[in-house]
Amino acid sequence: MHDKNNNKTKSYIQGLRPFSSSIPKTLRKYLKKGGYNYSNIIDNWTGITSKKISDACYPLSIKMNKEMRGGTLILNVIHGKEMEIEYEKNEIIDKINSFFGYNCISNIILKIVQEKVEKNKKTFTKINNLDKINEKMNKVSNENLKISLKNFLKAYNDKSK
Repeated sequence: MHDKNNNKTKSYIQGLRPFSSSIPKTLRKYLKKGGYNYSNIIDNWTGITSKKISDACYPLSIKMNKEMRGGTLILNVIHGKEMEIEYEKNEIIDKINSFFGYNCISNIILKIVQEKVEKNKKTFTKINNLDKINEKMNKVSNENLKISLKNFLKAYNDKSK
């Protein structure tokens, strides 16, 4: 009997395989690069850091070495807040490492983002077509609901002035 060595499959006893061979290759690639740590940092960023820090910056990526220790975290920092984050680097590293329970991050690199943060301002427009609304409100059979809708419409129009 001749044994071929050119195939890449390994034979295992009774069909048992290591767990690592059952993970898809794409997922295995991200786990080796520290994708699990990155997703944990992203998901828990506001819980790990203070409100002041989480409002000023957010994680962009993470670079880990082969032992999954002593990685580098790259943060996007809003322009004007870079000095505050520079002073807080050691605190961020300590908080992340205490979150994971080992020295996961050893360095932080800051990238400044020239981003304008616009808060959504809700603008109210006055409702001019009251005839259609009144017709629909008159079709409502519940008197309490009619009164509530009229009060809501009045408050909405007062707010939009």
